[in-house]
Amino acid sequence: MAANTENFSVAEHDWHSPDYVEAWIERDAGRDADRRQRLREMLAHARLPPEAAIAVLDVGGGYGVVTEEVLRAFAAARVTLQDYSEPMLAEARRRLAAAADRVAYVYADLFDPVWTDRVGGPFDLAVSAIAIHNLREVAAIAATYRGIARVLKPGGLFLDYDLFFDHIGGIAHHTRLLQDAGFARVECVWQDPPRATLAARAR
Repeated sequence: MAANTENFSVAEHDWHSPDYVEAWIERDAGRDADRRQRLREMLAHARLPPEAAIAVLDVGGGYGVVTEEVLRAFAAARVTLQDYSEPMLAEARRRLAAAADRVAYVYADLFDPVWTDRVGGPFDLAVSAIAIHNLREVAAIAATYRGIARVLKPGGLFLDYDLFFDHIGGIAHHTRLLQDAGFARVECVWQDPPRATLAARAR
């Protein structure tokens, strides 16, 4: 996960500072047990066999925790981990070194409209966790949802565990944004506001 703002302001983050990222990861370890449970429950909604040879996009994948859980859940999965923090990507490479042949790393900024060209695809599954809300601007978040819809295969699934704060519209508004982005079916599969997991099926 690229970021978590449950305890501090997004404006305080400096994802391009190796020292900051190192300190943040150390602090983030305290949330690991709850986060792992949430991620495993989220991935269960993919409803894919554990041996499925799927292509997966991890949006805002940070230092690799989500990708680690994807690789654990799907033994034949290949993951593209996208983030815009080089220090985070460096940590992900270290964390996931044993799975180097199954993970590709892409440096791309979600504010850049061509980020979808950089990640490639198409993907069977896209995942994200505690990341996209950090864009802070509803228009940028909506554009990211549209980008994810574009890189998914027909019928592909986007699973998003995130913080849907009231100031960016809340859970219901993001459900509508995903529908407007071109997803055929969107449902909230778990919530403890502002946290929630949304599942969006591509057309």
